[in-house]
Amino acid sequence: MSKPTTEQTILIKRVRGWMMFDWATQPFYTLGLTFIFGPYFAGTAAEYYLSRGLDLTTANANAQSIWSWGQALAGLIVAVMGILAGAYADSTSRRMPWIWASSLVFVICSWMLWYMVPDGSAMWSSLFFFSIAFIAAELALVFTNAILPSLGDRQDVGKISGNGAALGYAGGLLSLFIMLFFFFDEGGKTFGLGLEPGFGWLDAQNREGTRAVGPLIAIWFAIFMLPFFLWVREGKTPNRLGGLRRSLADLRHTLKNMVKRPSLFAFMGAQMFYRDALNGLYAFGGVYAVLVLGWGQTQIGVFGILGGLSAAIVTQISGKYDQKLGPLPVIYFHIYVLISVSLCIIGMSRDSFFGLALQEGSALPDVMFYICGAGIGGSGGGIYAASRSMMVRHTNPDRPTEAFGLFALAGKATAFLAPLLIGLFTYWLNDARLGFAPVVGLFILGMLLLRWVHPNGDQ
Repeated sequence: MSKPTTEQTILIKRVRGWMMFDWATQPFYTLGLTFIFGPYFAGTAAEYYLSRGLDLTTANANAQSIWSWGQALAGLIVAVMGILAGAYADSTSRRMPWIWASSLVFVICSWMLWYMVPDGSAMWSSLFFFSIAFIAAELALVFTNAILPSLGDRQDVGKISGNGAALGYAGGLLSLFIMLFFFFDEGGKTFGLGLEPGFGWLDAQNREGTRAVGPLIAIWFAIFMLPFFLWVREGKTPNRLGGLRRSLADLRHTLKNMVKRPSLFAFMGAQMFYRDALNGLYAFGGVYAVLVLGWGQTQIGVFGILGGLSAAIVTQISGKYDQKLGPLPVIYFHIYVLISVSLCIIGMSRDSFFGLALQEGSALPDVMFYICGAGIGGSGGGIYAASRSMMVRHTNPDRPTEAFGLFALAGKATAFLAPLLIGLFTYWLNDARLGFAPVVGLFILGMLLLRWVHPNGDQ
């Protein structure tokens, strides 16, 4: 076996450094958005509103509303800034300064989550810092994804995308273990092991173990982004002339011509629907577990660990099939899995399964929902990695950051749709299970639009 050349060694380091971005950022989504800070923020906000004299239902509604509106506003800013900043970065041939700036903002704002004290006095400032951290993470992702096309050919890109996403989910899972077993302090003791939070250094009464999620996210990111900044380098191409005016002109040209590219246009539309449906499953899976199955924190913690483990394994396997078959068949497969999961959720309750009565205390609903969690985690990770790979096949080699700004836009432009439809259907049908019916429809719409997507893309 021949020794790698200097160019090959540099490329290998670039690939490994690029993949570390997913590992460094995933804890923010796993710990911050989904399993730790998000629920803690909602609970603290609800307690604050209760102390102001509101009834329980109104307090919970207010808490959920401000959290949801914070995410919606942050998503809208990402959708607009991602495509504009991406166009500017392409016009100036510089992406790394944007990643450095986004990373600095992300570390500072993530650390500030420590100050979300239980009395709710820092509620609004904590929501502000979390939203800014979210925006910074998503913008850094746009610029990092734009580097992907330069890491290999079409077949290699699919595997690299899958391996990077899988590594990210593994990082999220490991950070969740660390947080739950050594810091999380609901009830005064850590999850599973029953230890004093922070090995006795943190005050459970003031929820310092849970609040440590902010510094943990910040420190994790600062350490594991080092390989990225050390090994990922941009070419020394001089900046193009034109700046903002040139970038806006190029962007207008891209958007105008997108309708003339049927494959790209269909792919963008398909993503809007199936990624929004997936976000609906992420956002409401825990709500379903509590409202329909009556789960407690322990079962939800196991659910999260199982979903993260499945995501890490399945996403890597999906990357290998992407390399062999291309991303489009992989996307189709995962949509079918997610439709099956959604139908299972709709047809299942504590005492029945698709109309078949279950014995009192039956474990079948719990087992099935754990399986659903594995399906959501695995196919959620797989479909994201394959979608990123398919976006490369629709990317103008001269405008990669702008293309992944569009990719971010597709994931955020209709972020309100699934929650809105789930809420409306739940209200109309007065049934939390049937409220998931629109998710199936969104997946089907996305799959139908994929019929016009060319397997080899359109550049």
